[in-house]
Amino acid sequence: MDFRDSPDEAAFRQRLRNWLADNAAAFTASGDDYWAKQGEWHQALYQAGFFGTSWPKEYGGQDLPPVYDVIVDEELARAGAPPRPSLGYLVVGLGHHGSEELQQRFLPGMINGTERWCQGFSEPGAGSDLASLTTTATREGDHWVINGHKIWTSYSDVADWCLVLARTDKNVPKHKGISAFIVDMHQPGVQQRPLKMINGVTTEFGQVTFDGAVAPADQMVGEPGEGWKLAMTVVSHEREPSTLGYSARYGKLVRQMADRVEGRPPEELVWAAVEAEMLRLHVRRRLSEQLDGIQHGPQGSLDKLLMTWTEQSVGHAALAVSGTRDPEMLAAYLYSRAQSVMGGTSQIQKNIIAGRILGLTMR
Repeated sequence: MDFRDSPDEAAFRQRLRNWLADNAAAFTASGDDYWAKQGEWHQALYQAGFFGTSWPKEYGGQDLPPVYDVIVDEELARAGAPPRPSLGYLVVGLGHHGSEELQQRFLPGMINGTERWCQGFSEPGAGSDLASLTTTATREGDHWVINGHKIWTSYSDVADWCLVLARTDKNVPKHKGISAFIVDMHQPGVQQRPLKMINGVTTEFGQVTFDGAVAPADQMVGEPGEGWKLAMTVVSHEREPSTLGYSARYGKLVRQMADRVEGRPPEELVWAAVEAEMLRLHVRRRLSEQLDGIQHGPQGSLDKLLMTWTEQSVGHAALAVSGTRDPEMLAAYLYSRAQSVMGGTSQIQKNIIAGRILGLTMR
């Protein structure tokens, strides 16, 4: 396996480095300031040719191989710039399950950043057991009326649109009665409240209440009852580290901590370095498989577990190296605790691995 850049990849990497040297500092921030600049950062990356590189040209992408996304992730981490906005899972979900009309209408704005999006999946009473969601959608003429409560909704305070899962049929098994909708966030039936996290950030997540919100019938994604299929496509993509750029950031944080240590490094830092390198090589393998056309499906749960273990190892190392004295390192530790819950709990990932990959059954 050859990890070296081709001439075209090397030229792209150098062009990106040059652009970041001139532009990254204007967008580098932390806490709420970081989230406030996400929209501008998205559009700046896109306009410079560094966002949506692997997505279809007909919707504003460049149709380049996935390796270009990894180059972007690596160089953003190297420059200390914000990561790419995490929209790939929504693009894949709409691209796989939406009608041609919905794709033509929504994918260009999603990719170029002129329209902001959020994802309405999790609920206060149905987090890991997504199929138990209680948000409902009722057909009334040429539209659906949506009522319910979503939580942990990234970008909800600035989103123009939300991809919402809602129950449309209570008389079938719970996985089969769910449908997906594109919902306008700028309407009276939608209320958003921020959630303050333990690391002090107040604008990353929100909770959203739908009280008589309306979605036109032609903004259902797929057919009635096909929401679970879309959800599985979305979360499988969301759980793959090769699409997220996390591995480069873990490695960079480990190196930053190593520079602060005098003498023998703590055991936590040594183990974090091992796990960060393991994840980097795993991401490279996954990328190679993607280039060969291999689709992973439930294997995304393996990726998610590896990401969780690595991020929490890095978080523990940050605490071991700096204690609570360094706000940046403390924030890294505090945020890492959420990794075993966000995107599907570690217990759920283990159940998927046991049942769908290993073929184990409960007695």
